[in-house]
Amino acid sequence: MSSSGSEVADRMKQSSKKWGAVALAVLLLASVSAQARSKKVKDFNLKANPLATVKSEQPDKILYDKAMKELKKGQYTVARLDLETLLNTYPDSEYRMRAKLSVGDTWYKEGGSAALTQAQAEYQDFITFFPNTPEAAEAKMKIADIYYEQIQKPDRDYTDALEAEQQYREMIQMFPDSPLIPRAEQQLRNVQEVLAQREYLIGQYYESVENYSAAIARLETVAERYPLFSRSDEVLIDIGDSYEAEASAVAMATHLPGAVRERLRTSYLNKAAAAYDEVITRYPMDPHVEDARDRLVELNRPIPNPTQASIAESDAEERSRQPLHFADKTLGLFKRGPTVVEAAHVGQPTLVDPPRVIAPEITKQNIALYQEAFGAGKPSAPVAAETPTPINQPPQTGRPSAAPLQVTVPGNATGVGVKIVSAPSGPVASNPNAVIQPVGPANTVLPPVQKPAEAPVQVNDIKPGESPVQSAATVQTKTKKPKVNLSAQSSSAKKKKKGLGKLNPF
Repeated sequence: MSSSGSEVADRMKQSSKKWGAVALAVLLLASVSAQARSKKVKDFNLKANPLATVKSEQPDKILYDKAMKELKKGQYTVARLDLETLLNTYPDSEYRMRAKLSVGDTWYKEGGSAALTQAQAEYQDFITFFPNTPEAAEAKMKIADIYYEQIQKPDRDYTDALEAEQQYREMIQMFPDSPLIPRAEQQLRNVQEVLAQREYLIGQYYESVENYSAAIARLETVAERYPLFSRSDEVLIDIGDSYEAEASAVAMATHLPGAVRERLRTSYLNKAAAAYDEVITRYPMDPHVEDARDRLVELNRPIPNPTQASIAESDAEERSRQPLHFADKTLGLFKRGPTVVEAAHVGQPTLVDPPRVIAPEITKQNIALYQEAFGAGKPSAPVAAETPTPINQPPQTGRPSAAPLQVTVPGNATGVGVKIVSAPSGPVASNPNAVIQPVGPANTVLPPVQKPAEAPVQVNDIKPGESPVQSAATVQTKTKKPKVNLSAQSSSAKKKKKGLGKLNPF
């Protein structure tokens, strides 16, 4: 039993050694491939000493060659002193321009944040003093390379990536005839791959937390600024998915009227279909084009046909990309910079950024969609009335007729300020071509107002010293009281007798 246990332990040790050797081999291969690619990136056909083949025994040439040998050995301080001696001793030397550029190279190869900052300053001075020389393009390229080598991963600080993008763009625009343009364009594609990856990750995060306005803003920025991004097809599909999510949210909004919900849902689905269409028409050879087709089929929308030019362009872009191997993924976990293996090697990178799409703009678009959905079907606003038609002119469409002419009759004695309205007279009545002719007699002057009758003289006035006398009319109109029938009264109601009447019983 003890011998079998020892054999098992030996086998385990051997297997662990094999797996360790395999892992070490993978890391070595990854490091070798990374070094080869980094050398390929840094080798931009610029010789360290382009004047080495020049045969000359002049002292400035000897001093320059000595500085280049020290630079190759890594003696940066010594090389820098020799170059500064050449610049100060031989100000008219033909090697002065290369010596000035090589001073920046000593700082650049020395490395470190302080040394790279000094190298950048030296290169910028060289461009200032020698702006129209081929070496100025080389100096500008090295300034951009300084920022490029300090780029971090997409989820880290992106300041150096923005600076590198700006420097490469300036180099391409300032020196369009330089032989370094192809390398500058490729470096710019690599930088934009990193920036696009960063924006895409942010957009995916907003989409995961259902903040669709912010997600659409980030994703549309990627689609417009970085069309050569290796995941552009996924970006457009995510834009369509976000709009579909907006449509689903509107469909479940029970507080909205049914017609409004249907209009909004249709608007959002139209935007989603437009994003899926762009995947098929712009990136027909990308791996996720079938996903876009499936989504269009689910929406019952027609599938567009890409042109031959777009097919050729997309195919060239996909063929130029390098596949991302396991060694690249493993090395990406340990190295400081990003992995740009999948960046395209063909196509024109964007030299001028379009305006960034921000979330408030997407929110304004959503508000406009809501207003359009609510306003659909309502009557349009009334049209403002135009200037009335002049008097005695034919009426025109959309223009009311003028009010009738008001004439004040002279000599109005009523005292109530009444204005009498009448048809126009005078020149109009005598005009045979007038459209409206007066009706009635030609004399339209009204008769004078009759004076009211005088009130009758009062006859019931009492003159001083006379007694009031009732008139016969007043006496006749006076109502008499009806007589009372005394026989209907009781005997107890009769009056008592007085005097001798008391003695007569009858």
